[in-house]
Amino acid sequence: MLAVHQLYGRQSHAIDSGRAADWAATFTSDGEFRSPSYPEPSTGTVELTAFAERFHAACVESGEALHHVISTVDVAATGPDALTSTAYLQIVGTPRGESSRLLRITTIVDELVRTPGGWRIRRRVVLRDG
Repeated sequence: MLAVHQLYGRQSHAIDSGRAADWAATFTSDGEFRSPSYPEPSTGTVELTAFAERFHAACVESGEALHHVISTVDVAATGPDALTSTAYLQIVGTPRGESSRLLRITTIVDELVRTPGGWRIRRRVVLRDG
């Protein structure tokens, strides 16, 4: 579904460029982000924005540009205005003056809902291999 790919594109560009509020806006206002890379989930716009701000600040401090690459997207309808999406998420890092490298590959499982503003993520769970 094209709208889901566009949502993922907006989201990836937003977090990679430090637009934390734009990244958080790809979730519902009560949206949840869970990842084994972080000790606690982030829930709601305020926490999601703060998470994205910390993420980008760490990238700036380290001197490494990160790029989120979402691919192999599989979308299934779970209701009239609800979808589940499973996709691969690669995080590619480029340290200042060095070659790019794959930092990690994960699977994301998203619960998406249609809102007046378009599709938004209600809940994301990041799964690591191994």
